Amino acid sequence: MGSAPHQQAQASPELIFDTLSAYERTAALRAAIELDVFRAIGEGHGDVASLARRCSASPRGIRILCDYLAIIGLLTKEHGRYGHTTASAAFLDPHSPACLASISRFLGTPSIRESFDQLAEIVRTGRTMLPGEGTVEPENPVWVEFARSMAPMMAPIAPALAGIALDGLQGPVRVLDIAAGHGLFGIAVAKQCLQAHVVALDWAPVLAVAEENAAKAGVQDRFSKLPGSAFDVEYGGPYDIVLLTNFLHHFDAPTCTELLKKVRASLKPGGHAVTLEFVPNADRVSPPAAASFSLVMLVSTVSGDAWTFNELKAMYEAAGFESVSEHPLLPSPQTAVLGLRPR
Repeated sequence: MGSAPHQQAQASPELIFDTLSAYERTAALRAAIELDVFRAIGEGHGDVASLARRCSASPRGIRILCDYLAIIGLLTKEHGRYGHTTASAAFLDPHSPACLASISRFLGTPSIRESFDQLAEIVRTGRTMLPGEGTVEPENPVWVEFARSMAPMMAPIAPALAGIALDGLQGPVRVLDIAAGHGLFGIAVAKQCLQAHVVALDWAPVLAVAEENAAKAGVQDRFSKLPGSAFDVEYGGPYDIVLLTNFLHHFDAPTCTELLKKVRASLKPGGHAVTLEFVPNADRVSPPAAASFSLVMLVSTVSGDAWTFNELKAMYEAAGFESVSEHPLLPSPQTAVLGLRPR
């Protein structure tokens, strides 16, 4: 009782204010990417006048935008000139091979972004208000944008996931890449195992993007397409490896289990099934990046979630897999989960 006034005096509304106005940060970053501010700064345009000319923008607008980016830590400002931070140089300047600026297109998909305005009603109903099955509605064009814009975010972890998937396999290896999207994970397996052949499964327009990436990687002769729904098409096989990257979180546990049974049936004895997921701890509030992904699934799917490792392990085991193991892919917020078909 006696400590309550002291605690109240120490409380600050800053977190409340910052959270309610967080859309400003998103808008500022998206605007800077659209105006090519980070490219211009990488080219040495650091003063307001030069930046305004390079970005075809007003000096007043550029000054206020760049000041705001400096305030939130995405630019530096010294003696009236703007410069890169370590993060903006690496991840926002298009001259950098690690540039992630393209992900703003998918993460800013209007239908998903606008759904957050209806979050209270979504919480009441417990499911998305997007049409049909939400983002997993058949032939949803959002996945073409995902394949094109999210590849830079996935590329750094693709080699590590490929190593986990191979797990010592050598010689001719057959790989089924379910929900292949950009195709980078299957392509990484093909690059590490020169006798691997990858069958990419996804909607036909999405597979066109994966096929382009396979050609760029020089593995197109060991890459083939299987268009359609993972739930409906016949997989063929048997396969040594099945990849299920960023897919299971769109569905409820019974649906995931049934899909994993289909995956198991397509594998050779001793074959590997590998998922890539945002895997929160059992408390479901840590680590923040993985745990908060549940909210995205609430807004965009009928029954998806960010599954804990124990939940994923239970799905694998119910589908007949053994030796289920988790492999964090640091520094990304994602985790690979590997299960083996018994011999």
